[in-house]
Amino acid sequence: MQNQVNSSYLQLFLRESGTAAMLDIEQLPDVSDVDAIALFDWMSSKRSFSVSEVKGQRWIKTCSAGYVTELLLKEDGTLEEFTLFNRLPTKGWWKLEQGVLDLEIVKNDNTYRSRVIANKSVNIHSAIEYKNGELHSYLKLAQVMPVAQSA
Repeated sequence: MQNQVNSSYLQLFLRESGTAAMLDIEQLPDVSDVDAIALFDWMSSKRSFSVSEVKGQRWIKTCSAGYVTELLLKEDGTLEEFTLFNRLPTKGWWKLEQGVLDLEIVKNDNTYRSRVIANKSVNIHSAIEYKNGELHSYLKLAQVMPVAQSA
């Protein structure tokens, strides 16, 4: 699993640094062939998720094609996803693996998987998504904070 997490970081770095549009895990260069200073700077802008900030929380998810959904990550490891405007529901699962948020969403005959990497400075995070095992999209996920209850 450690290699998958490391590959996810490298894959996202290459996308966000502009080095490559999107590369499948099998296409990634050896880490020794990557600009070490740029990778270190990018890594310093990331952090690990904690269970307390993830479970029971709502998120807005958007992809590079403009599709926008709302996610609810339930405390039992399941999730619900709704299209933002017409509220079409789908289901899935989530888990934390070494501080990385793994999502799996099933829509009809399609399975979407992504590994979300936490941003250190703002609550807008990034992921690369796979559809049925094939490279599919670049994602941004924003945590939606609950409204404070008045006394």
